[in-house]
Amino acid sequence: MTRSRKTPPPAGNPIERRRFLATAAAAAAVGTLRPEPLPAATAGARGALPGSGPLEEGAAIVQVPPQEVPVPVPLGNGEAPAMHYQAYPGGTGALMEKLWHETDGNPFARTEIDIEAWSGPVPTSEEDLAFLPVHRLAALIRAREITSAELTEVYLDRLKRLDPVLLCAVTILEGRAREEARQADAEISAGDWRGPLHGIPYGVKDLFAVSGTRTTWGAADFRSRFTREDSEVVVRLRSAGAVLAAKLATGEFARGDRWYRGRTLNPWNLDEGSSGSSAGPGSATAAGCVAFAIGTETQGSIVSPSRRCGLTALRPTFGRVSRYGGMVLSWSMDKTGPMCRSALDCALVFNAIHGSDEKDPGSLTTPFRFDPDPDLSAMRIGYTEDAPESFLEQLRALGADPQPMSEIPDGRSNALGVESSAAFDFYVAPEGEPEPIPDDVSEEERRRLSRFRGGRDALALDFVQSQRRRLILMKEMARAMDGFDMFVSGSGQVGLTNQTGHPAAVVPYDYGVRNPDGDSPTEMPLTTTLIGDLFADDRILSVAAAFQKGSDWHSRRPEIG
Repeated sequence: MTRSRKTPPPAGNPIERRRFLATAAAAAAVGTLRPEPLPAATAGARGALPGSGPLEEGAAIVQVPPQEVPVPVPLGNGEAPAMHYQAYPGGTGALMEKLWHETDGNPFARTEIDIEAWSGPVPTSEEDLAFLPVHRLAALIRAREITSAELTEVYLDRLKRLDPVLLCAVTILEGRAREEARQADAEISAGDWRGPLHGIPYGVKDLFAVSGTRTTWGAADFRSRFTREDSEVVVRLRSAGAVLAAKLATGEFARGDRWYRGRTLNPWNLDEGSSGSSAGPGSATAAGCVAFAIGTETQGSIVSPSRRCGLTALRPTFGRVSRYGGMVLSWSMDKTGPMCRSALDCALVFNAIHGSDEKDPGSLTTPFRFDPDPDLSAMRIGYTEDAPESFLEQLRALGADPQPMSEIPDGRSNALGVESSAAFDFYVAPEGEPEPIPDDVSEEERRRLSRFRGGRDALALDFVQSQRRRLILMKEMARAMDGFDMFVSGSGQVGLTNQTGHPAAVVPYDYGVRNPDGDSPTEMPLTTTLIGDLFADDRILSVAAAFQKGSDWHSRRPEIG
């Protein structure tokens, strides 16, 4: 009988079977279990081969030739693992099927967002122009009341004048911005208006690569590193006609608001930092140095600086915006989103950047159907105990009927520690295990050096078990959200919702003394957070926009000049 090489020997022949097992075990040991080539098997060593057992007397000795162990593919910061997190507890397939039925077979349709035409006098003050929201600037540009080049000069001037105070910019892109503005004006003059972001100057957090510019990640070690490619979010904004004016500061390696030049400051109160790690996007947008900015969040880095600086912002549902070209902290938690001066602005920016990208395996496309005039009586809005009552009262006046939430689950995983250690292994241990931290360094330096090392000590089993419990947490959160489109939270539930992937919109709702017992009892914007159900980004922005039509908290500006 002829037997295929891939067919194991028959179980009835013990000598053939043992010979097969010995050969397989030796090959496995050579190929995967030892870092150096094994010598050929000998009679004296064959009993040590895993699974081989003693050979029958007279059986042939297997000779296994030495083999070289292949060199592992080198890894930097960006290469994604084969396992990908998905925020929908039932998985991507179930989500797509659900959306297919809910949208009558058209879950990927894009919906344009209209902007109101400009009417009335044009602002003559550069400061008044600088603090206009994107949708009003877009109306001015579309009506040709102002050119992109003129608007770009306003923002470039403010960047150059205020950055020495705020430390909000890494690189001010004067030449690039002027060229992109000239191109936008030429296209608009020819009748080719691409949409509401056409000709609008913006800034991007310096975690994102932009060809021909420095991409420093806020770290002194990378302050002279130039990149040759563009992040996907930059590509999509360029396609929408937006003008990139600056690479904006991030805390070192996306932590806090301190980077190699110093601390990025809050334009509302120069005695405090702008929070982080989207420190530059928060500070620059609040100071009127850009019309809007792009930030990132892993554990609060959009929500925190937006609350500190009084911005309206969207931290999207996990996976809705490509992260390609951005620094990785956690493949299962990193998110990209807009930081703006109004909810409508956030919707306009998000509409241009969301959607799947083959270069980011964690990305996907789901419907985004922003409604600037929603029926709040049809919205199912909850609230937690710390939700601001004045905000809830305004929602009630607009027709909403907020209801108390049941108990919100609590839980965490070790995803960030393990994944960030893997992402920065190239930096911490480029040639093997990291060197031990010297005993004579300061506590601050010790904390800096120990970053990205903690995850190296976690067992693979512990990491997998932690992620299994994370899925349980996601299901508990789904049960808590059952019957609600969103809920109002004073704290923002940052830790929980970054584990589960839920979206959040930051909304200014008042103006008053924050931390009155602190060192700086300055009057500043007060904000709350709308936590949406998964992929309800459009609904939380719609509710925020309805609130802002009846208030002006989001349009106030700091006295920084």
